[in-house]
Amino acid sequence: MKSAAYLSAAGDFFDSARQEAEAGDLNAAGSLILKALEQERRAGGVGPQVLQLIKPRN
Repeated sequence: MKSAAYLSAAGDFFDSARQEAEAGDLNAAGSLILKALEQERRAGGVGPQVLQLIKPRN
C-alpha cells in the first residue's frame, strides 16, 4: 500500500532528524522533520476522496 510506504519514509526521516539533532545540527533536523510531516500528510491522503464518493441526484 502507498500509505504504508509513506509512513515508513516518515519514520526514516524522523530517525534521521533525531540523529541530526543529537549531533547539534538543528537546521538539518528541522528540515528532516518537515519532510517527515509531508510524508505523513501524503499517507493520510491515500484512498478514495470524499467528493468522488458523492454522486449527483437526478
